[in-house]
Amino acid sequence: MLALRTIAAACSRLSRPGPLRPARRRLSLFSNATPSNWSKVVSDAEKIVGYPTSFMSLRCLLSDELSNVAMHVRKLVGTRHPLLSTARGFVYDSRNNLQMRGLVVLLMSKAAGPSHTAQPDLLIQDMVSGIYPSQRNLAEITELIHTAFLVHRGIVDLKEWTNSDGPLKDMQFGNKMAILSGDFLLANACTGLAQLNNTKDSANAANSFNMATWEEQTFLSHGALLAKSCQAAMELAKHDKESQALAFKYGKHLSLGHKLHSDLQPFAQGGPAEPPTFSLTSAPVAFHRQIVGQDKWHQQLREATAFRNQPDYSKLWAAIKSDEGVSSAADLCRYHGNRALEAIRAFPSSEARSALENIAHAVTKI
Repeated sequence: MLALRTIAAACSRLSRPGPLRPARRRLSLFSNATPSNWSKVVSDAEKIVGYPTSFMSLRCLLSDELSNVAMHVRKLVGTRHPLLSTARGFVYDSRNNLQMRGLVVLLMSKAAGPSHTAQPDLLIQDMVSGIYPSQRNLAEITELIHTAFLVHRGIVDLKEWTNSDGPLKDMQFGNKMAILSGDFLLANACTGLAQLNNTKDSANAANSFNMATWEEQTFLSHGALLAKSCQAAMELAKHDKESQALAFKYGKHLSLGHKLHSDLQPFAQGGPAEPPTFSLTSAPVAFHRQIVGQDKWHQQLREATAFRNQPDYSKLWAAIKSDEGVSSAADLCRYHGNRALEAIRAFPSSEARSALENIAHAVTKI
């Protein structure tokens, strides 16, 4: 599907993921690169597109409706509700980690330039810094959808609530705020999509995935929004199918590479004595399970959870670190980084293309 339905489909996959435990969850988008280097990459890219994307969705976040929500969110101060840390991240994030999907969409739009087959309604004179107004709107909508996703992630599983998280009534209130404010952002995004006036349908081939379940789930939950937003930016400028496919490929592989990089961080830090907590559905774990087989994995899991309510992560960390799961995940991260570079290098050489190359290097460098 094109601009409206492709992004709406990604939106539906991102909306309302399952509830999470309230503790130890930090806002992490494209944030694993060295801070100083990453800030320079973002700063240089923003100069190229002529747009301060670090505050791309601030206009919506400061609307009257969400200003009222913000007043209520203050009631969560002193609790460990994830919505509070998410809200802080929007305002106080100092490493330019937010709004990176919109920045990638703008850079992709500028790298592709005007289409040689564009209709008369798309005039080069309408472009600002080499980007059509509709493409800027698309970038903002992309960020709005992801912002809604982050807010919806702030739903806490109250079955695992403890007194240290905060009063139960405050946690329940926080869940209501996460649902309602996330829905409000999604409604605004859908309105913006409709205003793009691009609802053309196209035939969709049946999805056939030969990759591991991890990669399929990661693409649907993390990669689809960016990949289809990059593709839609090409469609809005009337670029051909080849350019659309290349843009989609860049967004897809950039997202998968970044998620692999993020999943690898707990195994690049710490040690068996005090390993960082990691997800049991992360890429190194998925590779480890595949290598050792389900029977041995279940045995390791049973041993790690014996006489405990939660797994002993030090035992699991040591088992995973000693096998080839970590190196396999690192290899796959490099693979996706190279595929993203391969896709963007098919576009003409430009500052925007160089910025997209720098972003791919920064978020997939092991």
